Amino acid sequence: MYPSFSLVGDRAIRMTFAREMSEQINADIRRTFHELKNKEQYPYIEEMIPGYTTLTVFYDPLIVQGINQMKTELMKAQKTHKEEFLTYRKITLPVLYGGDKGPDLSSVADYHNLNEEEVIHRHTSREYLVYMMGFAPGFPYLGGMDEGIATPRLKNPRRKVEQGSVGIAGKQTGVYSLTSPGGWQIIGRTPVSLFNKDEEVPSLLRSGDRLTFQSISQAEFDKIIHQDKKGIFEPRIEWKNDEGRKDDQDGEKKN
Repeated sequence: MYPSFSLVGDRAIRMTFAREMSEQINADIRRTFHELKNKEQYPYIEEMIPGYTTLTVFYDPLIVQGINQMKTELMKAQKTHKEEFLTYRKITLPVLYGGDKGPDLSSVADYHNLNEEEVIHRHTSREYLVYMMGFAPGFPYLGGMDEGIATPRLKNPRRKVEQGSVGIAGKQTGVYSLTSPGGWQIIGRTPVSLFNKDEEVPSLLRSGDRLTFQSISQAEFDKIIHQDKKGIFEPRIEWKNDEGRKDDQDGEKKN
């Protein structure tokens, strides 16, 4: 029966909303997350980590009077404002596909008996939901990829995958926020920084965002990466909600 609860150490509890991930479950997690951010009502909550089907809540055990009280409070938060519309951001990331920026694009195309242009079209034609952040700071786990380009991970992972690399692993696609080892099939690279430790809000993306990819040329890539390094490039951001209203915003890179 859901939600279910499990202890994580002596100061955290994990709330599981379902067995399998879905956009509806993600919305329920996000609504609960935002409700629990009310410091006046929940002063004992120190940190929260949303996952595909879970919300892990860290709390002050000196304030909470037993785990049963914590479960009761979480259940109450999960039921509160459940039907309210959620505001989210739709962000467009420019990507240079193929070539040295996407060394596995041809392999992905061959795996599905497609040409490279069709893989790019399928990858850029979807709107992706950021289910959660993880693996590395600023790395988004995205849902919504066309399963017609789903491709297994590399048999031999690379020791170094460049920051901004856009990859496919199974039914998922993602963007490497930092240079790191990795085994995803790399099909392109964005010139936009996803993580900057010197920013007040270091991660460009967050759970609940919607993401689209836009194919760009080498010249556009070079121009944007130059602007990004100088801190003057702003990706396109639209503010929307579940009802479909939107408020376009082309500023506020990390708000």
